[in-house]
This record gives sequence, C-alpha cells and structure tokens, in this order.
Amino acid sequence: MPKTVSNICKTLICGGELSAAVLDTTALVQEAILRHGLTPVTAAALGRTMTAAAYLCSWLKSEESSIYVTVSGGGAGGKISVSGDGALRLRGNIANPSADLPLRADGKLDVGGCVGREGTLTVVRDDGEGIPFVGTSALVSGEIAEDFSAYFLTSEQRPTAVALGVRVSGGTCLGAGGVFLQPLPGACEETLSYAERAISRFSEISRMIAEKGAERILREELGADGADGREIVFRCRCSRERAASAVLSMGREDAEKLLEETGTIHVHCHDCNTDYSFGKEEIARLFKKQP
Repeated sequence: MPKTVSNICKTLICGGELSAAVLDTTALVQEAILRHGLTPVTAAALGRTMTAAAYLCSWLKSEESSIYVTVSGGGAGGKISVSGDGALRLRGNIANPSADLPLRADGKLDVGGCVGREGTLTVVRDDGEGIPFVGTSALVSGEIAEDFSAYFLTSEQRPTAVALGVRVSGGTCLGAGGVFLQPLPGACEETLSYAERAISRFSEISRMIAEKGAERILREELGADGADGREIVFRCRCSRERAASAVLSMGREDAEKLLEETGTIHVHCHDCNTDYSFGKEEIARLFKKQP
C-alpha cells in the first residue's frame, strides 16, 4: 500500500558533532507523479530534488521563511524548479515531465542524462531578514545527490554527505528519500571521516526507506537513540483568487482581446499542474469590481 505521509527525522550523533537527517519522501514524490504524469526517470530527478529541498526547508527559521531551488543542466528533462517553506510544504515541477531515457549500462535510471551535467544548481533562501541568500554551484554529475553535496561545500561552506534515491514502478513510487550527514562547526576529523564512510551504506536508500522508514534507519543504521520527526507535504500556494489577480494584471484591454481570440482565459500553475479557467461573464465581473 502506498505511503500517505512523508516525514523527516533529525538528530545529533557522534557526541553531538554530526547532524543526521533521514527523509521518507515516498508520498511527496507520489503526489508529484500523479500531478505531473512523470516517467520513472523524471520522477527520480524531480523526487531527488524535492527531497533535498525538504531538507533545506527543515533548517529555516520560521514557517514563513522559504526556499527556492532550481537545477538547470541542459538534459532531456529540462529545468527543475522546487519551492518550499519552513512548515515543510513543498511543490515543484520539471519542464519536460514526459522525458524518457534508456536505462544505464548498470540497469539504473539515467538521472544524469535527464538532468544534464553542464549547468548549475541554485538555492534562494529567504528568512525574511530583508535580503535573500542566493547560492549557486556547478553541477557535478546531474545525479542530484553529488550536486547538492558540492553545493553545501562551495556555497554554504558546510561539508555534507548526501544520499538520495527514488524507486518507481507502474506509475507508483515504491520508496523515496534521502540521508544527510552534516558535521557541525568544530567537528573533529574522526567525525568527518565517519560521515564519509557512513554515507556509503545508503546506496540503496529508496529500498531501505520502503522497508524500514526514516526513524528505523536512524536507529539501526546510524545508532541514534531518538529523533525529532516532522511531516512533509505537497502543497501549492496557487488558488483561484491568485489566478484571478493574474488575469487582472493583464489589464482590461488585453484580457478582452484574448477573450475574443480564445473565448476563455486559462491560467496554469506549473508547480501543481492546475488550470484555472475564466469565461466572459467572470472576466466582466472581475474588472467591474476594480476601483
């Protein structure tokens, strides 16, 4: 039975020197598959990015703070965009959701080919302090985990071991999630070496998530005594009211001209793949309300 809730479990290990986080994003990725009609490889590309974005959101200072992540690598799937907030409400899309590629020689999904390897990963973090932080790093492999590890090192100056995975079969996400091991400032060399060694255990993290879930992985694989858990949800900020505001921003003349050509004005939300349609009578009422 598909999971209905995604979550993140975080704790400190190695005497408090290493932050360990395990995310189960199976339900989150399943929602993205249903909304966007993703193929297995685009589900893996978008799902890995959403998982990493959820981890970034877990560090935000307030529920109103936000993260916006873009991955532009020139691959068959096109640009990936994911946004979320401090309440762990996420949404995202990939430009070409129907992209499909042959499996790699090792039988795994060609996520690197879908994402592309010549481009950048950009994170915009807004903690509501006036000027958002913008960090950008060059893509390493397009496989997402290595790319975020490089981002943390070059843009955040925080070495972080990252494992990400998504398993899809028959349009269903069987398991998705990630592991992030981030040494705290001042951590000793032994802790850094442990993080590097430990991350190799999670090459099949999507299978492990399906079998154990996030909290058990923290306990059984990383020796954690307990963990703080939080729910992650797919939630878009779009609404019919916001779509109506977009129509009003066109101006009456342009809106009426478009109505003459098409009969209906459509506003599309790329993040959740929702269409809002406005006919002539509703458009007339919208502009009539304007002062």
